[in-house]
Amino acid sequence: MNTRSLRAIAAATVLAATFTVTATPAMAASGDKIRRGDCTGSTNWRLKVGPESGRLETEGQIDSRHNGQTWNWRLWHNGSISYRGTKTTKAPSGSFEVRRLLVNLKGTDTITFRARNPRSGEVCRGTVHF
Repeated sequence: MNTRSLRAIAAATVLAATFTVTATPAMAASGDKIRRGDCTGSTNWRLKVGPESGRLETEGQIDSRHNGQTWNWRLWHNGSISYRGTKTTKAPSGSFEVRRLLVNLKGTDTITFRARNPRSGEVCRGTVHF
């Protein structure tokens, strides 16, 4: 094979791998639903909801890539605040995670995770319908 053919095969392989990654829904094998997004600044958020012993395991994560930031967070379940607190980002990644178990109500549950950095004013917000 010549160099041109090898480059074409490599490009096709990369393109196929990219399509496979972007076409895959954000669901884990165990039935978890995962959503990710950007905050109002440079921080990223992640919200995962999945079944656990008849309840909903809920994990909210903030990744600011800066250690020592304090964030106020809230977890809503079907429009009502279920939990709230304050967390500080830690080394090595400058992130924090909140894990809570919620009651699995009849029908579709709407889980919203929101975090705000009071110093910078940056806000992160994500929702999962489960």
